[in-house]
Amino acid sequence: MSPKASGGKCVIAILCLLAALLLGASAQAWWDFARIIRLAEQQHGALGPGKTRLVEWSDLISQSSSLKELEQLRAVNGFFNRTLQFIDDARTWQQTDYWATPVEALIKGAGDCEDYAIAKYLTLRRLGIPSEKLRITYVKALELNQAHMVLTWYATPTSDPLVLDNLIPDIRPASQRRDLLPVYAFNAEGLWLPGPGGGRRTADSKKLSRWQDLLNKMRAEGFALNES
Repeated sequence: MSPKASGGKCVIAILCLLAALLLGASAQAWWDFARIIRLAEQQHGALGPGKTRLVEWSDLISQSSSLKELEQLRAVNGFFNRTLQFIDDARTWQQTDYWATPVEALIKGAGDCEDYAIAKYLTLRRLGIPSEKLRITYVKALELNQAHMVLTWYATPTSDPLVLDNLIPDIRPASQRRDLLPVYAFNAEGLWLPGPGGGRRTADSKKLSRWQDLLNKMRAEGFALNES
């Protein structure tokens, strides 16, 4: 989240993110981008530069499918960091907390911290990275004194995770991000608290209506989602 974003917004978002991680294997369903773009034009009108960004997202997925995981992380992190401009929801959506689908964010060319993290998560899951390797992590950005969201990737359950962040361009181990204080982490299996050896799992993920709203928007956008 940018220095101007409110910490309270991310506190609300962490509760919503419990449900987001239930997507699990559904993110790997086939995505027909020709249909997705056609439906986006029907729903939003002329997309302008947004259409180019959607095509580039499709190209990113097709071109990254054969890459090794670390290369996929770099490709996906770099794409969203350079493609989306940080703009808070009040300016983009005239709401204090709006969950944009990746399509909505790419059409606008803008998002906030959870939009970056969710888009990266969904794309990496689409590329086949197991959910147990990915956690959306709520942190405090110490230098900014703000709540923030990042995506973390674990080579093994007890590894020092790599941090995919919209605040900086490069991916660094969490041990080198002393500017971030972890608070909670989420994946498809549950809620985690920070600690040695990958942290401590404290609860199962819950199905929340906010994520269902996002899933419904994605279905209307043409995404094939398997919730089993």
